[in-house]
Amino acid sequence: MTHPYLDTRLPDGRPGVAALAHRGFARPGGVDSGLENSLAAFQAAVDLGFRYVETDAHGTADGVAVALHDASLDRTTDARGRVAELPWDVVRRARIGGVEPVPRLDDLLGSWPGLRVNIDVKAASGIAPTADAIERTAAHDRVCVTSFSVARRRATLARLSRPVATSAGTSEVVAFLAGARLRVPARVRAALRQVDALQVPVRQQGLTVVDARTVAAAHAAGRQMHVWTINDAASMHRLLDLGVDGIVTDRADLLRDVLTARGLWA
Repeated sequence: MTHPYLDTRLPDGRPGVAALAHRGFARPGGVDSGLENSLAAFQAAVDLGFRYVETDAHGTADGVAVALHDASLDRTTDARGRVAELPWDVVRRARIGGVEPVPRLDDLLGSWPGLRVNIDVKAASGIAPTADAIERTAAHDRVCVTSFSVARRRATLARLSRPVATSAGTSEVVAFLAGARLRVPARVRAALRQVDALQVPVRQQGLTVVDARTVAAAHAAGRQMHVWTINDAASMHRLLDLGVDGIVTDRADLLRDVLTARGLWA
């Protein structure tokens, strides 16, 4: 049975595509506004009609989950310091791009009750706070929990009262690729037995991750494949032709246009 998060059926019953706005939509007109992972960026994605957004999670020193990619505030905000070493009362005063507050994960999950949120747990500090935010907002059916670290993902899931959708960590992706390239379905199934999807780049460290063979292998194992981070129309069309199930993008406006042209925009 497909987890509700991964149900992309269109109103007419045809299979659709998970269109994920990467850290919200912070590039109106294609120009980076510097507001990634802000509530304004997530609102911009919602305003475009997106049903999925991607975000990242860290935990503050006093256990508050925040939607922020980096371990520190330095790059994206007007403040400095590592999130895991700062209390929420300090982090909440930081301003993304100098104007937008750093949102709590509760804010993101609670502001748009129908929005599906892909959550990358970036550090051990985010494990318990992320699980607590999902529990408080009862968002189990509309989140996907992932991490490059399999152990971090498992630790987060262990704190939840109900299942959520999941995506493979790095070691699982490596094992999947070995099975797919060797054409050993049993190895593919074993690699993906604990997850619902693969969320991967087209290429990594010189190796092709997404092609016709790997997409077919994932589908044969009953798993979806989402690809990040795709920001040009030609690549979007090529991946959709391969049959990928989702695309993560900074250019939410462009992906909407591509899916509309193909009759796949929900």
